[in-house]
Amino acid sequence: MTATRETPTIAVEVPAAPPSRAVLALVLGAFVAVGPLTIDMYLPALPTIAEDLATTPSTVQLTLTGTLVGLALGQLVLGPLSDAFGRRGPLLAGTALYAVASLLVLLAPNIAVLGVLRVLQGVGSAAGAVIAMAVVRDLFTGRAAATMLSRLFLVLGAAPVLAPTIGGELLRFTSWRGIFVALAAYAGLLLIVGALGLRETLPPERRVGTGVTGTLRTYRALLRDRTYVGLVLVAGLTMAGLFSYVSGSSFVFQREFGLDEQQFGLLFGAGAFWLIAATQLNPVALRFWSPEHVLVAGVAIGAGAGAVLVGLAATGTGGLLGVVLPLWAVLFAAGLALPNAPALALSRHGESAGAAAALLGAVQFGVGAAVAPVVGLLGNDAAAMGTVVVAALLVAIAVLVVVVRPWQLPEPQDAVPA
Repeated sequence: MTATRETPTIAVEVPAAPPSRAVLALVLGAFVAVGPLTIDMYLPALPTIAEDLATTPSTVQLTLTGTLVGLALGQLVLGPLSDAFGRRGPLLAGTALYAVASLLVLLAPNIAVLGVLRVLQGVGSAAGAVIAMAVVRDLFTGRAAATMLSRLFLVLGAAPVLAPTIGGELLRFTSWRGIFVALAAYAGLLLIVGALGLRETLPPERRVGTGVTGTLRTYRALLRDRTYVGLVLVAGLTMAGLFSYVSGSSFVFQREFGLDEQQFGLLFGAGAFWLIAATQLNPVALRFWSPEHVLVAGVAIGAGAGAVLVGLAATGTGGLLGVVLPLWAVLFAAGLALPNAPALALSRHGESAGAAAALLGAVQFGVGAAVAPVVGLLGNDAAAMGTVVVAALLVAIAVLVVVVRPWQLPEPQDAVPA
């Protein structure tokens, strides 16, 4: 009788199928939306916070600056950490910090404590901002990356559309502190979604060691890339124009034009519609033009619209419509520029996508933090807001021409999803 030998069974681990692009954009967009929700949801309450905590409007605007500073600093730390330890861990840790800081706002007795907690909120929300872009760079480059970022901006765009409206409606039933309870609840939901539904996109063999020396070496290499630095500055200056609108809009529309909190929320959301529309037009435009061409067009259109805004606001021409219509044009232009500047910058440094995205985000929000109080210092009116918008975008045009020189950039090659 012949003995038969059983063939041993070898267990092979089959990697989970990557999510569809739509699902990935939805999940990543939900994390990125934490930052805009944090910035925008409490905007209708800024005048109320100033009265409740017995402080000035300019001081309350500094809590927005604190959030942007936290976003900038948090990205500088969390980006390299995600290059060293993978994307999921730092993302979930930052979101947990955000949830705790949001709940502690309930106990804030004065504007100083609120400002500190807003900085911590910014640090926590930085995880979603920087790691989402690093994940996109893990999986895509070139036009594919710009298209994916446009889809992500669709989800991201829903945040400024909904946030002031949600904040205004919450103020019907609760105090301004209740807004932060809602933000903490959203962060808790994201922790569950991230833990269960987001796979790791940076395998161990592609991770880069960290440490202070290694991180500084990486940033030094990035800062030696003239084109990358120029694109980062353009992205930051475009964001500065956007944040001048964010920081000044509640005072302009509520105090200068007499809108109430709910009306302001609706008008703010209507403006954000144009930002979303442009980000979704971007993939269509990329079928006919390069990301460089769309970026240049967006910045130029924004600067022109900003100049019109300054002229109409300074002369009082057109009343509310004379302010709103040019602002919507600025937001539309920003929606064309914002996906393409990061896509072009990150396409140059795939080997350190986390650090590259971190430096990009830090400059964007750092410039925004510097610009946000300027509108208040200039008077918190429509002319002041328009002046800051047009100044930021004119400088962005100068950086494009002198530093980036988009006509010299090579066409980035598209990558397929990992």
